[in-house]
Amino acid sequence: MPAMRSRVPDGAPAAARAAWRLPALLPGVVSGAALQLLQPRLWPPLVYGALLCAALALGWCAGAAATRRRHAALWAAAPALLAAGLAAAAMFAVCGLRAWGYMEQALAPALEGQDIRVTGLVAAMPQASETGTRLRLEVDSALLRGQAVRLPPRIEVGWYGAGFGDANADAGQAPGLRGRPPAVRAGERWALTVRLKAPHGMRNPHGFDYELWLWEQGVQATGYVRTGPKDAPPLRLGATWRHPVERWRQSVRDAIVERLGRGAQDSGEPLRARIAGVVAALVTGDQRAIERADWELFRTTGVAHLMSISGLHITLFAWLAALAVRTLWRRSTGLCLAVPAPSAALVAGVLLAAGYALFSGWGVPAQRTVIMLGSVACLQLSGRRWPWPQVWLLACAAVVLADPWALAQAGFWLSFVAVGVLFATNPTVDDSYRLGAMGRFHALLREQWVVTLALTPLTLLLFAQLTLVGFAANLVAIPWVTLVVTPLALAGLLWAPLWSLAALALQPLIALLQWLAQWPWAQLFLPAAPLWAGGAAVAGGALLALRMPWQLRLPALALLVPVLWWQPQRPAPGQFELLAADIGQGNAVLVRTANHTLLYDAGPRFGRDSDAGQRVLVPLLRAWGERLDLLMLSHPDADHTGGAAAVLAQQPQARLTGSIDASHAALHGLRPVQPCLAGQRWQWDGVAFEVLHPLAGPVGKTGGTGDAGETGPAPRAPTSRTPAPNASSCVLRIAASTANGASGAERPDPPVALLAGDIEAPQEQALVARGAPLRADLLLVPHHGSKTSSTPAFLEAVRPRTALVQAGYRNRFGHPAPEVLQRYRERNIRVLESARCGAATWSSAQPGRVACERDTDGRYWQHRLPPRGAGRDGR
Repeated sequence: MPAMRSRVPDGAPAAARAAWRLPALLPGVVSGAALQLLQPRLWPPLVYGALLCAALALGWCAGAAATRRRHAALWAAAPALLAAGLAAAAMFAVCGLRAWGYMEQALAPALEGQDIRVTGLVAAMPQASETGTRLRLEVDSALLRGQAVRLPPRIEVGWYGAGFGDANADAGQAPGLRGRPPAVRAGERWALTVRLKAPHGMRNPHGFDYELWLWEQGVQATGYVRTGPKDAPPLRLGATWRHPVERWRQSVRDAIVERLGRGAQDSGEPLRARIAGVVAALVTGDQRAIERADWELFRTTGVAHLMSISGLHITLFAWLAALAVRTLWRRSTGLCLAVPAPSAALVAGVLLAAGYALFSGWGVPAQRTVIMLGSVACLQLSGRRWPWPQVWLLACAAVVLADPWALAQAGFWLSFVAVGVLFATNPTVDDSYRLGAMGRFHALLREQWVVTLALTPLTLLLFAQLTLVGFAANLVAIPWVTLVVTPLALAGLLWAPLWSLAALALQPLIALLQWLAQWPWAQLFLPAAPLWAGGAAVAGGALLALRMPWQLRLPALALLVPVLWWQPQRPAPGQFELLAADIGQGNAVLVRTANHTLLYDAGPRFGRDSDAGQRVLVPLLRAWGERLDLLMLSHPDADHTGGAAAVLAQQPQARLTGSIDASHAALHGLRPVQPCLAGQRWQWDGVAFEVLHPLAGPVGKTGGTGDAGETGPAPRAPTSRTPAPNASSCVLRIAASTANGASGAERPDPPVALLAGDIEAPQEQALVARGAPLRADLLLVPHHGSKTSSTPAFLEAVRPRTALVQAGYRNRFGHPAPEVLQRYRERNIRVLESARCGAATWSSAQPGRVACERDTDGRYWQHRLPPRGAGRDGR
């Protein structure tokens, strides 16, 4: 950057010498925060404090030496580097101290799972759904058995309706609660009996970091409201004057939904009823008002960033507000003499944009935008004229100072890379962009093309997907939503009928997006490339977008090759790899050979519009570029089949087998099901698969061997009474063809994994009695570690080195049971729980090693459970 490379003459005043060094601090601020966010664990607070004091002391000494012309040669040699390094050290320490201060307010482990009487204020507008209501509370007081206890300042709880627990009984949800929650409004004070736990998300490769999201929201405990017959009833203690903006937002949201949604349902217009949620999101920032199907449409066409309060909307609002203030200000001579119109318009635009962001919920993207606008405005008001790279860095540093953890969010990088590329290309300097409709359209077209070129590689790096219709969709959607729909929706605050006009304006856009989404190759999913390949692709996209001759830009295409043709490493022939996904209370195990992929179970349903397939398994399969050959559903329970429909919809070529009927509600009749029965065998790439359970009926005969998933003639179903679902669980044995020198002298046989579903003691005894080949290196613990399974005789027959338990954190069943864990300990079997490990990866090439996602990719804000036997064992 020019100002950072230039050198101020030695005779210049000290203030001038210090002023030009200010931009040198900005990269240090950003890099210091980025380095601190990479820490897997926090250092002691004293270390951060000492580092901060040292950085400040060195900075003061260096500045004093330069001012007094001492060691001037040293300071002149590398002033920018020294300033940036000291700024990075100071920011690193400040972030660590802030993190420690936040963690000091965390929920005490001893309070998890306790029934606590909380008096608190509803701090945000409640989020209602078919299952209940989500409440974010500011805690005033808390009592445990009549004694005051300390809770985090902000918690989030679900108040569920009747039948919710019964519908998800096997998925580990909250127990059935009585009655439907009453209408709750922001600003009200309530007394509730709650059961809390520390924020604990699912940790999977390329998965969403739920714990970081809650960290940025300031929420340090989650749970649900207890309304059982033995619990003290919820009490509304009254309304307060606090959180007036949230009360207003809730009133506006409810008014929009009432006006558009209810009327559309009565008139039989489902599309208009769905659009009501989009209008509510555009006005109030309530993204949860948009239905899941609509979000999928917006993501497929690349316009999701427009369908809620975004940085683009706030920036446009600031520009329009500044333009209006400037026009009115110029009409008053007295006002212009007191304050110049451009300065007044600049301040008013930023303040009104901040008010708009506050009304939209003051989300993290809105905060970033307001801070960025405020930083640029302060720079202009101070009379400084920095080059664009320094202005861009100033905005980045200001956002990072306010929220260092924004660096870990995809939205931060997408927004600032887009702004930086637009700064760098700056089409307004070209003579071809003159006033006139064609000139403005040309400018819009080029800006959209430039942003698409620059952000496509970054989107591939962050989301492993490419929206091929995004350019065309955004070319229409950006001006239409920004200049037509959003102004109409906001104007509805003054005259409600304009909300209907905004909904009407959205209908042709939705129709266009649906048409684009049906195009072949509308959306392309590529395997997630490593950071070095993604970084090279981002650099290549930025070079292609710059205003340089094509002869200089074309070589940048070579930088895109690694990310476009990247393929994850697969097991060698004869070997296999197994990943037990972290999906809460349920089973989902991905098995990969050299050229084939099997998914054993599909995890639970989390609610009527959310399941493990949609939230975990589909993104994982896409990020790894997996083409599923076979989905085996061990039995019909919801915690094993909840994500099946989402997986099958995304993997239409996958065959389906299991102890489940094709008419089961979880399958929606998507495709026929071949029963899994003992004796079925096949080989993939030298890896042997064999079903050990359930047995066929007395008339049926098991099929022979096959290849590539062929199982031979299908056995006939049992003629006797259908057994309980757990008893019919498919038990799958997977064996490598070679030991690969890794099994050890005590186990010369090739490594084996055994996936046991939810079988219980009678089925385990039957397998042992008939001499089934149970010996395995890795065991998926039967029935999530229930005390009805893992009998001593079964464990003696399997003799695994490692046992994996897939169970939800603090699940209501108490899985895994302490007595079951004791049986494994007595036999020196290593037990890994998904709640403590996250996703667990095991390979037949290294059967003695298991990689835990919480260990290999851990960060200090992520929840870590104490070792078994310490405290309450996380139950």
